Amino acid sequence: MKLTYSSLPEIVEKNFPSFEDKINLKFKEPEFLIQAFVHRSYLNEHRDFPVGHNERLEFLGDAVLELVVTEFLFHEYGNPEGELTNWRAALVNAKMLAVIAYEIGMEPHLFLSHGEAKDAGTKARDYIMANAIEALIGAIYLDQGYDMSKQFITRWVLTRLPYVLEQGLYLDAKSRFQESAQELVGVTPTYRVLHEDGPDHAKTFEVGVFLDKELIATGVGTSKQEAQTEAAEAAVKTKAWKGPHINIIKRNPGDPI
Repeated sequence: MKLTYSSLPEIVEKNFPSFEDKINLKFKEPEFLIQAFVHRSYLNEHRDFPVGHNERLEFLGDAVLELVVTEFLFHEYGNPEGELTNWRAALVNAKMLAVIAYEIGMEPHLFLSHGEAKDAGTKARDYIMANAIEALIGAIYLDQGYDMSKQFITRWVLTRLPYVLEQGLYLDAKSRFQESAQELVGVTPTYRVLHEDGPDHAKTFEVGVFLDKELIATGVGTSKQEAQTEAAEAAVKTKAWKGPHINIIKRNPGDPI
């Protein structure tokens, strides 16, 4: 039997036609779209569900996403390979993809186990969302081909590039804060442990980031490195600094490769 959006009550409940409206795309084979939303945990509780989990689609979508983004950056910008690699990483990392997946409204359509369904707002849910959008891209590629996949990625992912460049998101938080601080105030940030708590095997650290003697922000983590990263992210927000200046080289038609 060919699967449709009305084949089973649990599929009807997810209202996939409304999701198609959101992304302005009508699937020829509904099963591809349904499978993009099936997390492995759901099948552990619903072994007779007629659709597999989305991990193979995720594998395919990851490759399509990287190719489309790489192709765009290669043709549009003349910056060195290392810089383009960092820009691409900022566009396709799990944190960015999760943000996009939430914006598209993918979460209500997910098939999750009861346990996973309770984890809304957690890092684990963000990771599931990032994987789901890659699976969605894989489903679009199978159902609609490369050009439609490219249109989807252009609309939802590549439009983030100006923000990524403006905010310096192609750098990790510590590098972003350091380069901005050096450029804007001529000071290199320093980090100090303000407090540590817990037994040796399960410590938590509170770290402060300073400009000269001024405490800018603090961060907490299970390692000093994690706490430093949290502090740097908080410092960027506190200062409302955009990323350091970068020389963006736009390519023109006919420019040498």
